[in-house]
Amino acid sequence: MIFNNFELNKLEALEAYLPWALLAIYIAFFIVQLYYLLYYHRRLAVFTVNDEQVQGAIPVSVIISARNEEFNLTNNLPLIFEQDYPDFEVVVVNDCSLDDTEQVLKDMALRFPRLKIVNVTENDRFKTGKKFALTMGIKAAKNEHLLFTDADCVPASSNWIRQMASNFTDSNEIILGYSPYQRNSGLLNAFIRYETLRTAINYLSAALAGNPYMGIGRNLAYTKTLFFKNKGFASHMHVMSGDDDLFVNENARNDNTVIEIHPDAFTLSPAKATLSAFYRQKRRHMGVGKLYKGTHRRLLSFDALSGFMFYTLFVLCLLYTPYLLLALSLLVIRLILQLILYYKVFNKLGDKNLIWYLPVFDLVYYVYLNIFGLIGTFIKTTQWK
Repeated sequence: MIFNNFELNKLEALEAYLPWALLAIYIAFFIVQLYYLLYYHRRLAVFTVNDEQVQGAIPVSVIISARNEEFNLTNNLPLIFEQDYPDFEVVVVNDCSLDDTEQVLKDMALRFPRLKIVNVTENDRFKTGKKFALTMGIKAAKNEHLLFTDADCVPASSNWIRQMASNFTDSNEIILGYSPYQRNSGLLNAFIRYETLRTAINYLSAALAGNPYMGIGRNLAYTKTLFFKNKGFASHMHVMSGDDDLFVNENARNDNTVIEIHPDAFTLSPAKATLSAFYRQKRRHMGVGKLYKGTHRRLLSFDALSGFMFYTLFVLCLLYTPYLLLALSLLVIRLILQLILYYKVFNKLGDKNLIWYLPVFDLVYYVYLNIFGLIGTFIKTTQWK
C-alpha cells in the first residue's frame, strides 16, 4: 500500500509538473524563433535595393555546365547573348552529353562569336561530375570575373550581367544572387517557390549579418583568382553536389562577400513538376549540408529543429496544459512578425503573393526541413543530374 501511494504521488507530481514544463519549453523555442526573425531575417527586410542605373563594364565570363541540355540551350542560350553588356563571353561546358548538345553548340557558335565551347568526355578510370566540368570551364575562361548559371535558367532582364558584375571590387570576390522558380499553377509549384524564398531569406540574411554560408549555382559570381587560390573544389570533389554552396561555405567571408537582389539581376528557371522529381533534386541538395562548417550546420539545424519543435510544443500545450490562450498568443505574435518582415522580403524577391500561403506553408516547411535533413544525413548522392 505504501509503495502504491508512492507511485501515485509520483504520478500526481508529474501531472502537475508537465503543463509547466511543456509551456516553458514552448516559450524557449518561441524565443529562439524570434532570434532568427529579428536578428537575421529582419536584415533582409530592411535591406535597400539600389535602383540606380549601374555603370562600369569589367570583362566577365559566363559559365554554364550542360549535360544533355539540347532543348534548354536552344531556347535559353540566345537570351544570354542578348545581354546589354559590352565585354563578356559565354563558356558552355558540354559535360558528356548523349543527346545533340554538341551539335546545338556548334551551330550556335556560328551565330554567336562570344560562345566558347568546352567538351568533356567520359573517362573509364573515373566518374566526372559537374565540379569537374565547371573546373574545365573556369580554366578555359579568359576573364577574371566569373558569373555562373544553369542551362535551364534565363536572365530576368538584359541587365543581369551588368547588375551582378557591378558588385565586384578589389575586396568583393563573391556575389550571391537570387534565382526564383517560374510561377505555375498548383500547390507543389507554390511550395517550391515558397521553399526557395525561405532558403534565400536564410542565406542572404546570414550574408548581411557577416556570416555567409552558401550560394546557388543558378546565379552566383566569383573571381578566378579566388577559385584557384583556394584549390577550387578539391576538398569536396568526391561529393557530386555542392559546386555552389560548398564552395561558398568554404571561401566566403564577411569582408569578401556581398548580395545582389535587384529584380534585373535575377535568373529564372522552371520548377519541378512532380513530387518525385522534386524529391530527387532536394535529396541531392540536402546531402551536402553535413559538410558545411560546424557553425553553419548548427545555425541551420537549430533553426529547423526549433521551428519544428515550436509547432509540436504548441499542439502539446493545447492538449495537455490549461494555458491555451498564452500558447495561442505566442503563435499569433510570431505569425504577425513573420507577415510584417516576410511581406517586405517576398516583395523584394518578386513573389509577394506567396505571403498568403505563409500560415500553412510555414509548418510544412519545417516538417520538410527535418525530414530532408535526416535523409541527407544517411543517403549519399551519386549523380549531379
